[in-house]
Amino acid sequence: MNALKTAVIGCGGISDIYLKNMTQRFSVLDVTCCCSKGGRSAESKAEKYGIRAVSLEEILEDREIDLVVNLTPPAAHYDIIKKSLLAGKHVYTEKVIVNEYIKAKELQQLAEEKGRRIGVAPDTFLGAGIQTARSAVDRGLIGQITSCHASINRDMGMLYRPGSFVVEPGGGMGFDLGIYYLTALLSVLGPVKQTAGIVQTNRPGRIVADTASPYFGEPFTVENENIMAGILVFESGAVGTLNFNGDSIFPEAPYVALYGTEGILTIPNANEFGGAVTLQKKGWAEPVILPASHGFSDNARGIGAAELAWSVLKKRPHRASADMACHAVEILEGIEKSWRDGCFKNITSRFERPRALPESYPSAGPGMGNEESVLVI
Repeated sequence: MNALKTAVIGCGGISDIYLKNMTQRFSVLDVTCCCSKGGRSAESKAEKYGIRAVSLEEILEDREIDLVVNLTPPAAHYDIIKKSLLAGKHVYTEKVIVNEYIKAKELQQLAEEKGRRIGVAPDTFLGAGIQTARSAVDRGLIGQITSCHASINRDMGMLYRPGSFVVEPGGGMGFDLGIYYLTALLSVLGPVKQTAGIVQTNRPGRIVADTASPYFGEPFTVENENIMAGILVFESGAVGTLNFNGDSIFPEAPYVALYGTEGILTIPNANEFGGAVTLQKKGWAEPVILPASHGFSDNARGIGAAELAWSVLKKRPHRASADMACHAVEILEGIEKSWRDGCFKNITSRFERPRALPESYPSAGPGMGNEESVLVI
């Protein structure tokens, strides 16, 4: 096996779990270097994980680097992804690909022209929780799915601070957090053909509320959505509802449910990899917890990049695809346009529902391979 030489761009808070997993867990990724704006955080991460701190220009000019893992804030995604593709690199990027559908499609087309791949987070749908739910659906345990619901709440006021991406376009409840729950539904149910909804920015003029923050008391403006409620009409005929509320409280109370003609399935937190999947059948007194059919139940961030790398080597489609990511952005943008125009919006993009991961790992005995082996197939 030839591992893909990999560079990381962006060394913020999320980079630790990515670098840990990509350097210690996924053999298909040979992480050689990282860079960050200003360079200090890259130097710290490079020392911690035994790689080199370099500049963005050095990454782009290095012909040996096969894959760029982009962990920058959403506002930087378009430029980083475009430059990486033009430099001949495959790209795996944190969500969202970009927060404008027209730019997302442009990047997708550029990748196709260059013969490169774009993989896009979230990759939590590849974890044990959602893959177990997918297996239950594919085996017909709840019959035909007729509707679904996904909701998540936060008190974004406790996270807001001046200059943070969470107050900028692309950092709101739909594009930054709701994308996990929307992607979970898409990975199980496939594409959406119509959407409508409501988008609000409650109290855009704020002051920093966190008393422990050095910015406490400073005024700022929220430039994105903190409330998004949506309706989804799937090509399959199922209908769905979304409720993403950032003007609520902590703790989070995530909820994802699939309603079928033969039962109801609840999916764990779509922002995590594991968690209990419950099944309620007609006539049962109470639901049961399904045994996990897949591995990756802990924080496996980076699995999407590893699966992309294996797919490049095996010359097959990767699962965390740009097609699905662009579709998700078009849906979120469609909800915004629906609220503005007062009507349903047709979704023009389509994607192939990603193949389920094999179920081999949890039951694999000695000598049957490690957890990563399921990504090879």
